[in-house]
Amino acid sequence: MQRRHLLQGLAAGSATSASRLFAAPAGTPRFLLVFLRGGYDAMSLLVPLKSDFYRQVRPNIAIAAGVAGASKGPLPLDADWGLHPALEASLLPLVAKRQAAFVPFAGTDDLTRSHFETQDSIELGQPLGARRDFGSGFLNRLAGVLGSPGRDTIAFTDQLPLVLRGDVAVANLSLKQAPQRGDERLRAQLLAMYRGHPLQGRIAESFDVRDDAARQIAQPAMGSASAPSAPARGMAGEMEAANRNAINAKGFELEARRIARLMRERYTLGFVDVGGWDTHVNQGATTGYLASRLEELGRGLAGFADELG
Repeated sequence: MQRRHLLQGLAAGSATSASRLFAAPAGTPRFLLVFLRGGYDAMSLLVPLKSDFYRQVRPNIAIAAGVAGASKGPLPLDADWGLHPALEASLLPLVAKRQAAFVPFAGTDDLTRSHFETQDSIELGQPLGARRDFGSGFLNRLAGVLGSPGRDTIAFTDQLPLVLRGDVAVANLSLKQAPQRGDERLRAQLLAMYRGHPLQGRIAESFDVRDDAARQIAQPAMGSASAPSAPARGMAGEMEAANRNAINAKGFELEARRIARLMRERYTLGFVDVGGWDTHVNQGATTGYLASRLEELGRGLAGFADELG
């Protein structure tokens, strides 16, 4: 079987019409890409247990073995790798149930030290030596390979991210503030204005997406986010720029649960970005700024899995 045919079989597109969206089949897999803006410290999340070099080059930020009765060290996943202790209550139970897995050494071979260029490289997913096409993100191309018309693909962002730009038309919806149901009079006026126009279906669809989001988000969530932790002050400007207007990790759990309720009913492909990972200095080790962000991220991912069912 060719890879294209396999992917198409795994995620058949949902049925659509010009004015109504229908839920994707219950058995269709869901994929949410959670993009950590700025670049998180992967060697603090997934810790090499047997590497003396790891501890030598990180005298202050290595996730060292715990001290009995004082602090916890890495949580062993197997003989070689351990998980940051901040993720004990959230991701470790999913690992134990074989519902979460980690893939070390996966990423880009782009060696630039620019967070902006590296993020672009990952989102585009294009050969580094060739001319970049900023109108073709890899998740948009995936939607095309899956045979999706784009109506079961969505970005939970203020603006359409680079990864979802391309030939497949994709909606975006920010959940920083819960959307409200659209004005019925405005809906009727716009539909009348665009009756018979090629954009008629997209106008109707936009109201459907907004109304469905408002309905799903109105359902009570099972958890909430915790109090924030302040970032390192000296690099705040650069961190903010690297975030590209992404939500902060402290608000991720609530948003992740909202996303899960929407994807459970309709969408098969989704994207959300989370900022605050450009730590530079004072990130800490088993405790501190990064540990707090990882704890919040873990609760969000666990909440997404719980709400999705």
